[in-house]
Amino acid sequence: MQYRTLGRTGVQVSSLALGAMNFGRIGRTTQEEATAIVHAALEAGVNVIDTADMYGDGESEEMVGKAITGRRDDIVLATKAGLPIGEERNHRGSSRRWLVTELEASLRRLGVDHVDLYQIHRWDPNTGDEETLSALTDLQRAGKIRYFGSSTFPAHRIVQAQWVAREHRLSRYVTEQPSYSVLQRGIEAHVLPVTQEYGLGVLVWSPLASGWLSGAIREGRDITTHRSAFLPQRFDMTLPANRTRLDAVERLAKVAEDAGLTLIRLALGFVTAHPGVTSALIGPRTIDHLHAQLAAADTVLTPDVLDAIDEIVAPGTDLAPQENHDTPPALLDRSLRRR
Repeated sequence: MQYRTLGRTGVQVSSLALGAMNFGRIGRTTQEEATAIVHAALEAGVNVIDTADMYGDGESEEMVGKAITGRRDDIVLATKAGLPIGEERNHRGSSRRWLVTELEASLRRLGVDHVDLYQIHRWDPNTGDEETLSALTDLQRAGKIRYFGSSTFPAHRIVQAQWVAREHRLSRYVTEQPSYSVLQRGIEAHVLPVTQEYGLGVLVWSPLASGWLSGAIREGRDITTHRSAFLPQRFDMTLPANRTRLDAVERLAKVAEDAGLTLIRLALGFVTAHPGVTSALIGPRTIDHLHAQLAAADTVLTPDVLDAIDEIVAPGTDLAPQENHDTPPALLDRSLRRR
């Protein structure tokens, strides 16, 4: 396992981090399976576990809490808040009211008295940065969080939050958690230059592109990834964007084969090769999935392999731009761009 410094915090974290979104109802992973995955990951040198309040409506946090019993001091424990919890209109967002309330709930579910990294799950256009950062700073001073970060923020919002923290003498976001893979490289053009400029740690999610780079999606094969059940459009091969992705996967598989690698090792080795990336979040549903992904822990891609990847998917390019998660709201809602 490789280790990197998380931004400028001085905290050493593993290049592969364990994402717990699939624990519980989302991935149909039982407590017994989740505990086995956590323990195996820790034994392999993983020291970061990332979850969120809305994964299974808190179920993932509860399962992580049980799995880390007796191992808390070995782990950089991260969770997130901000996406909707239920239908209540104030049970979401990044207001002081909600963050203070929801952190207490997360600590209770996790069975701990603090988390090491508390992340705002998405930028909340209804809440000012000073409101959010002042609440997070107070929670940090109270000892309930050690650091805080953002997740899937547009580049301009990352910059704005850094300016507000300096202007109002508040603690700042020290990490960003964007989506990044061989097939979705858009953050290379905007987010990663900003995080590198401000010295933020970067924990990337979906490095296997929702299963596209797991080896399970190939020409002529039935699609077996569990996400096809609740995100069917993402794997509908009648859509041009998905055909483009499949063509890229076939070419990438050949690059991996020629290099003596699995597609998973190629995909994870690619994202951890970028100097702006600290760790790649892997999200196994089973212990077999975990072992297949841990095999990439020490993978270092040679320049010729990285060049071959660039030939297939150009730097800074998203093959499925409709799946971007940091698109400004006005591009999605016409009422926000018209007077």
